[in-house]
Amino acid sequence: FFMQGDPLWSARVLVENPEAVKQVHKSFLTHGSDIITTATYQASISGFCKHLGVTADEARKLIQRGVHIARESVDEFWDKHSNSPQVAGSVCPYGTCQSDGSEYHGNYVDTMTIKNLMDWHRPQIQALVETGLDLLAFETIPAQKEGEALVQLLKEFPGTKAWLSYSCKDGSHTSHNEDFVSAIMAAVADSEQIIAVGNNCCSPVYVTSLIRRLKPKTTLPIVIYPNKGEEWIDRRYSEWQDTGNVPPVVSYLDEWIDSGAQWIG
Repeated sequence: FFMQGDPLWSARVLVENPEAVKQVHKSFLTHGSDIITTATYQASISGFCKHLGVTADEARKLIQRGVHIARESVDEFWDKHSNSPQVAGSVCPYGTCQSDGSEYHGNYVDTMTIKNLMDWHRPQIQALVETGLDLLAFETIPAQKEGEALVQLLKEFPGTKAWLSYSCKDGSHTSHNEDFVSAIMAAVADSEQIIAVGNNCCSPVYVTSLIRRLKPKTTLPIVIYPNKGEEWIDRRYSEWQDTGNVPPVVSYLDEWIDSGAQWIG
C-alpha cells in the first residue's frame, strides 16, 4: 500500500485491507512488543465522512474496527504465549487530519481554544473508549495547549488511562517551540489518568536530551519512540526524507535506558 499523501494514511488500510493491519500487529507481537497501538492515528469521524463518503456512525465503527483488529491480533497471539500484551488506541493531533502538515508545527493552536480542541477530539476518543481497550496513546502532540486539552478531555472518561507524548523539534522544545518539560508538567499536573509521558516522532539524536531533562521532574514512566531521523520536507516535497546521517535507533537503546526511559518503541 502506498500511503504517502493519502489524507487517511494508514487508516485507509482499515477499510481496504484489515488483514494486512492484523499481520503488522502480529509481527510486532512476535518480536516482543508489550503494547501495540491501533491503526487509528489518522482516523477521525470528519475525515472518514469526507474522504470515504460514509456516515458519522459508519465512521465511528471504522475507528472501532481498528481496536477490534488489534485485540484479535493479541488474542490469537496470546493463545501461544503466557503474557497478554495491551492495546493502546492511537489518538493523533488535530493537525494530522487537516492534511496540511500542520501537525509538524502545531500553529493551529494559536487560533483555537482548549474547548475547540476538546470538541474536535471527543468523537474519536469516545469511539475508542467504547471498545473497552486497555489505554489511549495521545501521540505526536506538537503543542502544550493540545496536550492540556487532551488531558482535560480524558476526565470525561474516568475509567480510562493514557500516555501523553509530544513531538519535538530539538532536544528541549516541542514542535510548537515550547519548553518540552514545562509542556509535559503543565498538561499532567493534576491528572491521575496519565500513566506515562514522553516523546515520539522526532530524530533519535534528540531523545537522550529530552529524557534527561524530563526524568528529574516526574515519577511517571517515560515513553519514547522516535522515527529513524527523517526530516519533514514541507514546502517543496510534503514528505519525509531520509537525511542519511543518523545512526540506527538500536544504537541508542542502552543510552536511553540508562537515562531513564522505560517504554521504548
